[in-house]
Amino acid sequence: MSSPAQPLAASLVQSVDWLAIAPPTIAAVVGLVVLVADLFLAEHRKALLGWTSVAGLTAATAMLLPLLDGDRSTFCLTGDAAVCSYTADRFTLVIQFLVLGGALLSALLSVTALRDARKELPEGEYWFLLLSSAAGAALLPASRDLATLIVALEVASLPAFALVGLRYGDRKSSEAALKFFLSSVTATAVSLMGISFVYATTGTLYLTQVADRIQSVDGQFHTLAQTGVVLTLVGFAFKTAAVPFHFWVPDTYVGAPLPIAAYLSVIGKAVGFSGLILITVVALPSYADVWGPALTALAALTMTVGNVGALRQQATRAYSAVRLLAWSSVGQAGYLLVPIAAAAYSGDAEKSIGSTVAYALMYGAVNLGAFAVAALVGRTKSLNRLADYRGLYASSPLSALLLAFFLLCLAGLPPGIIGLFAKVTVFSAAVDAGLGWLAVIMAVNVVIALFYYLQWTALLFRAPEGEPEKHRVPGPVTAAIALTGVLGIALSGAPQLVLRFTDTGLF
Repeated sequence: MSSPAQPLAASLVQSVDWLAIAPPTIAAVVGLVVLVADLFLAEHRKALLGWTSVAGLTAATAMLLPLLDGDRSTFCLTGDAAVCSYTADRFTLVIQFLVLGGALLSALLSVTALRDARKELPEGEYWFLLLSSAAGAALLPASRDLATLIVALEVASLPAFALVGLRYGDRKSSEAALKFFLSSVTATAVSLMGISFVYATTGTLYLTQVADRIQSVDGQFHTLAQTGVVLTLVGFAFKTAAVPFHFWVPDTYVGAPLPIAAYLSVIGKAVGFSGLILITVVALPSYADVWGPALTALAALTMTVGNVGALRQQATRAYSAVRLLAWSSVGQAGYLLVPIAAAAYSGDAEKSIGSTVAYALMYGAVNLGAFAVAALVGRTKSLNRLADYRGLYASSPLSALLLAFFLLCLAGLPPGIIGLFAKVTVFSAAVDAGLGWLAVIMAVNVVIALFYYLQWTALLFRAPEGEPEKHRVPGPVTAAIALTGVLGIALSGAPQLVLRFTDTGLF
């Protein structure tokens, strides 16, 4: 009896490629270290937790370099080494770079934000939650089965709910967290139902096996499979802030600590879009006739609603600068959806996906830079109105110039060449896929966005009302603004590097 059991036990033992899983693992381990260390550190030494977290995220990002040599997979089926739960390919590494790099910049902003909060934010819990969310976000693009994908999505999301509502005694923050939590839980429940339908019709959770088996689904289960495809997309559409799943965005960004709003605007979108890509292009390419039209309609609706919402922001309204960035991020999500939708109609899906990843890298760098300058202004202007940026050039010339550069990148105007390059790439993806009408809608929305981006840019250089108020720039905020500025300027100088870097290797 024992001899048959031994081969069975041996078949269940898997070797783990620790190098492949190092980036998310380091973030998770450092998060646990910070949580335990918080119990023993005296109050005046709590700042060490922040710098430990920054060091951990730096190490996690650096561990991407050894993985550039070639694709690596782990947690594979013992009977079929080609079917794995975790794959570190070029697509994974690009998204992990965006996620961990964005988390690192958010952590730099958080160091100053926590010091300014005067104990309104508990430091140990804050850093633990941020690192846990970053670990889940880094795991998601490497996930190659539906179970791991959903677990990674929730590990990235659940700490984010807590981070939004972590500020003591702040009703606005608590309300934002509750709205974020309830809408996200609903979207996740719908997604789980969709995944259960897909599993019922295919008998597997592995993405490559789903892609093979769903093509030969019995006719009586065809409607169930189609329903599963649509429902599965809902949870990831929520994470991308696609309309009509966007209503949580403005209030959540305003209620959250500003570094967390920056984190959600970039890392939250990276999680949603990488999940959408894996579900649609890798697992369900044969159902492009279902998800293609759905994503096309979502893209058109999202960019239009987002840009109109940003256009309606009044300069004197409280938190109007943050609200404009929130609505702008919804509009940018619409542009990011265009190439994924185009992949359903294009003969070269990998090129379309590369366009989305390239745009995400540009957006991540410059949007985090804009939030970094907003965090600087918010230190002295707590209401963070657009009107508070009037005459910023007189008090902080370099910050004003960099914010202007970031806004021009988002608008797609020179000298923000990388923004123009990214928009042309997305526009080309739509035209090449025969979606001329979507390209026209995108062009109209780019013109709408030009108005509010240029209006904000002009404010920076107008004469200030009264004496210009000097902005003392703390070291961590300086580092965040400088890093995003250098990255944006470097990419504007050599935009072709982005497409070369985003050769996804998914196929």
